[in-house]
Amino acid sequence: MAIRKHSAVRLGSITAGLTLATAALTLAARHGRLEEARLHVKRLELEELNSRRAALAHQQRMHWELLSMAIRDSSLASVIDTYDKSIPAEKRRQFLYANAWYVNLFHLYRSGILDQEELFGRLREIFQSPVLREYWEASKEQRASLKESSDEAWIGRMVDGLIKDLDEADTDEWWVVGNPPTD
Repeated sequence: MAIRKHSAVRLGSITAGLTLATAALTLAARHGRLEEARLHVKRLELEELNSRRAALAHQQRMHWELLSMAIRDSSLASVIDTYDKSIPAEKRRQFLYANAWYVNLFHLYRSGILDQEELFGRLREIFQSPVLREYWEASKEQRASLKESSDEAWIGRMVDGLIKDLDEADTDEWWVVGNPPTD
C-alpha cells in the first residue's frame, strides 16, 4: 500500500511538473509571438515614418520646382501671385523667392532636421533681409487663413514676435535678439 501511495504521489508530481513545463513553454511561445508582433509594429511605424519623410521631401522638391518656374516666367507667376497688384513685378518675383526660403526652413523643421531652437536661429537670420520682411508683411493675409493649431501658424506667430523683437532691440547684435521657443 505504501508503494502505491508513493507511486501515486510520484506520478502526481511528474504530472504537475509536466503541466508546469507545458505552461512555461506555452507562455514562452506566447511571449515570443508577442515580441514578434511588437517588432512587426515597430517596423511598420518606421516604414510609415520613412514614407512620410519621403513624401515631405518630394513635396518640397515640387514646391521649389513650381516656384522656380514662376520666378523665371512672369506669366506662370500670375497663376499663384496673390500679392497686391500695385507691387511691381520684380518685387513680386522676389517675394516668390522669399517664400521659397521660408518654406525651405518650414520643411527642414517639419522633417526633423531642425529643432525649434535651430529654426528660430535661421529665421532670425533670414529676417534681417528687408525683402524678407516686406514679403512677410505682404503675405499676412495668406497666413490669416491658416488653421490656428497648425505648425505653419505657430511658426508664423513666432516670426511675428521675432520681427517685433528685432525692431524693438537696442542692439546691433541681431543674433542674440529674441527668445527661442522651448518644447
